[in-house]
Amino acid sequence: MNNAAPAPARTRGRPRGNPPTRESIVSAARALFLERGYRRATLRAVAGAAGVDPALITYHFGSKKGLFADVMQFQCANALAVDDVLGGDPATLPDRLIDAVTGLWEDADFRQLTARGDEAAEVIREYLEHELLARLVEFIGGRDATGRATAVVTVLGGLIYTRYLNPLPTPAALTPSETRRILAPALNAALAPRPRTATTTGAGRRG
Repeated sequence: MNNAAPAPARTRGRPRGNPPTRESIVSAARALFLERGYRRATLRAVAGAAGVDPALITYHFGSKKGLFADVMQFQCANALAVDDVLGGDPATLPDRLIDAVTGLWEDADFRQLTARGDEAAEVIREYLEHELLARLVEFIGGRDATGRATAVVTVLGGLIYTRYLNPLPTPAALTPSETRRILAPALNAALAPRPRTATTTGAGRRG
């Protein structure tokens, strides 16, 4: 009889690796992306700055694009700390959401990273959909949670696009506090429960 313990199941997806190693690589990559730009910061240079073999970066992140995505996700997670934003008074949630977005985008380093073009835009889209939207749906709950969360993320995405990615003069000229004052009512409306709509019965249609 074989009494050997079964081998642990392998998890799917990119190996997460040793956290300190990943953190040192992400930190080194962030500094080089800021200093040299996305195109000029090579994986070999990142590996040298982090003190690791270049193959280890490929193993953990897949490619330079994957590494850049982790750098951007780290920046977003630090500024748009979903647990902190959702954990306060529900009445002031719109203010916290807007402050988190403007706080992130007013940071000069983050703005410099987002100037890297399509790679940055893709990461931001993924963060809004897979992190913020998903967490908002869970936080709101109920039958219309997805619709309400989608409305919130749409307002915030519009803010990011018209103020930072492709700025229009009027939104870009607002201060963060003015932005909060103008957009908080829209977020309040988006978060409000939807009234149930009356369903027309077959008998009603025939009548």
